[in-house]
Amino acid sequence: MENTVSRALGRTDIIAIGFGTMVGWSWVMLSPSWVNEGGLLGALLAFAVGGGLILAVGLTYSEMTSALPLAGGEFVFVYRALGEKAAWLVGCIMSLAYIGVVAWEGIAVATAVSELFSIPQAIPLWEVAGYQVSLSWAAVGAVGTVCITMLNYFGTRPAVLFQVMASAAIIMVVFFVLFGGIAFGDISNIGELMGDRNGVFYVFCTVPAMLIGFNVIPQSAEEMNISERNIGKMILVCISLSIIWYCILIIGVALAAPKEIRASGDIPLADVAVYLFNGEIFSMMIILGGIFGILTTWNGFFIGATRLLYSLSRAGLLPEALGRVHRKHKTPYVAVLLVGAISIVAPFLGRNALDWFIDTSSLCSLFSYILVVLSYVVLKKNEPELARPFKVGGGVKFGVAVLIVTCLYFALYVAENFSFASVEPEFIIAACWIAICAVITAVTMTVRKPMDDDEREIMVFGERFARRRGK
Repeated sequence: MENTVSRALGRTDIIAIGFGTMVGWSWVMLSPSWVNEGGLLGALLAFAVGGGLILAVGLTYSEMTSALPLAGGEFVFVYRALGEKAAWLVGCIMSLAYIGVVAWEGIAVATAVSELFSIPQAIPLWEVAGYQVSLSWAAVGAVGTVCITMLNYFGTRPAVLFQVMASAAIIMVVFFVLFGGIAFGDISNIGELMGDRNGVFYVFCTVPAMLIGFNVIPQSAEEMNISERNIGKMILVCISLSIIWYCILIIGVALAAPKEIRASGDIPLADVAVYLFNGEIFSMMIILGGIFGILTTWNGFFIGATRLLYSLSRAGLLPEALGRVHRKHKTPYVAVLLVGAISIVAPFLGRNALDWFIDTSSLCSLFSYILVVLSYVVLKKNEPELARPFKVGGGVKFGVAVLIVTCLYFALYVAENFSFASVEPEFIIAACWIAICAVITAVTMTVRKPMDDDEREIMVFGERFARRRGK
């Protein structure tokens, strides 16, 4: 298999992709509630424990990415261990997770920009889930989607350069909050150090949603110009950096304003900044930092979504066009245009659709973690000879322990965030997406030239990593 995408990504680029993808807009809305509900120590404990669990999952990703550094990430790992059907399922689920985040970022940026510049609600269109959608509001998200799409169309390098600069701005914002809290806040603002069990559990259950994004690194592994061992290390660096970033934010917020201020306003962290610095300009700085977070997450998941579709097409499970790479720009341009086209619709669903996409993406990502960790265990047993430049200690026992914990985390997350008394929008979205993917795959396999198992093996893994007969 010819490596048609360009190998242009170094260490800084990879960290910017991983870290920038994990730090989006939600911290602007949720960080004050973490302190209020969990208390300072409770929130830090929840992020330490939840982050530790995600870090354990990240270890399995690190080993398998170093062993199989191919576009497709989860799809490639699961195909290797569990076969084509399971790989198709995880590819379908993760494409929904990635595209879901790309879609909701259009809604998030419309919300943030309208708060920053007071965009009038002109030309009302329709009402969705109780929110009146206007053309002026939705157009902001649509224009943002076009910009991100074009950025990714014209090459990986411009998209990643933007990611590096925006990620640097986000890091500056969190230190702005921390040092502001230390210099101008008060220790009495912290209030309760430890919230009740429900409060700490609430924070714990938000951690997976906050740390989604490290898994876009395997998706772009073919474009990385570093050793395979270092690719594995970069995943852990990105997760660790994000956990530290969130903990610094929590400390700054706790010092910055008392509980009643943290609980007020449409954009809570912006109100905390106004109280702390006694000026609206600082609220604008927080919102601007949140917009940078939106853009980095948007861009990172856009990269992940398009590379996953590219990999599925290369395996013959999606239309051949999605596997085409632009001759000049070396990007999977058809996949880029498709993801952009789907995402441009999202802002027209209104502000309240944001929760649908967040919950759907979190649910899909946690489910995929289970399949990836299971694949890690299976490959440890079935292919011990597979070269693993980055190797995790503990062998199969470590994988089984992580698998059990990941299943429990998934069950807790579902119990906390979903009600089975009624049909939630997230389940409808997921069911419809899987049905659409099944139809597209069935049509594709009918129309495209048939592949035998050996040919598909080469298309998925390439000559270097394909398994040979008799092995």
